[in-house]
Amino acid sequence: MLRDFDELGTFILVLANAGYDARLWKRLEMPLRIKFDRLCEEIQANEACGHVLDDADDDLQVFRQLMAMGISRLQHTEFKFLRRWELQFNPLRALRPPRMTGAPVQGISAPFNPDGFNFNRPYLRKEILWAGSLAGRHTALFYNKFPFVDLHGLLVPEPRREQPQLLNEEDHNYVWELTQELASTLPDVGFGYNSYGAFASVNHLHFQMFQRDHALPIANPQWRHNGGALAYPATCFRFSAAGPAWRFIAELHRREISYNLIYLPNRLYCLPRLKQDAYQQPAWTGGFAWYEMAGGYTTYSAEDFEAVDSTDIEAALKQLSFDPVCGLG
Repeated sequence: MLRDFDELGTFILVLANAGYDARLWKRLEMPLRIKFDRLCEEIQANEACGHVLDDADDDLQVFRQLMAMGISRLQHTEFKFLRRWELQFNPLRALRPPRMTGAPVQGISAPFNPDGFNFNRPYLRKEILWAGSLAGRHTALFYNKFPFVDLHGLLVPEPRREQPQLLNEEDHNYVWELTQELASTLPDVGFGYNSYGAFASVNHLHFQMFQRDHALPIANPQWRHNGGALAYPATCFRFSAAGPAWRFIAELHRREISYNLIYLPNRLYCLPRLKQDAYQQPAWTGGFAWYEMAGGYTTYSAEDFEAVDSTDIEAALKQLSFDPVCGLG
């Protein structure tokens, strides 16, 4: 992609994915710097001539931030563990457009908007890692442009159907079965899902795919939802079959309660929570979506990376937790 395409979007994708992986960063740092300098020169020359750039607005916005700060100041992602939690300093993810994560929301869904950002945009075709028939359905797998977990992609089932980010039983069962099927050759594969109002950034049905070599904190056997003794700081329901999980999710829809899901082989974690505009989120986070609800946290400054501790994390989880049986958690 770095060699063959000159679009700002593909450059940003390679930069952010290399920045997440220290080994990849070591290989690509110099080619990235060379490509960055050339793209900067082209943009400046075009603007001096009054030419209108045809790159996507989101990509122009991100690239201008890169130009302002300079690529030499960028750092690859750092990681550490805090008792039961994992924390990362991911400066490149801080540049991503917020899209609808910062918007106030009502209800549990909104109509699909073909004129808004969606995965059928022509300029996103170069960001598709793979497309074809997967477990009986046409599916597209996109690179995640600003990754925060290992082997991070975006799975979009039948993108031309233009479904909003509202889960239905068919798609829930599909991802449940797909997780089991893929696990036979991709150990520790999983999918995250953010409902509308739970920091979903795109209103086009998608799931966040990942494969990790160590379990998410939410899967630790110490937690009560896994049979352990400790109560998780956020309300968490674990399901071992697709049917009961769907009945619970359908009830959340009926009551317009937002939630995050983590599909893992043979189990699903469902975390009902307050909507993204219904509480004051901590200054050190860009928002709590499925990864944060599952025990992983992204900071955007070195100062926050050093300062945040397990007490901060647990307080934030308790603040937005919602128990659909008992009321506020």
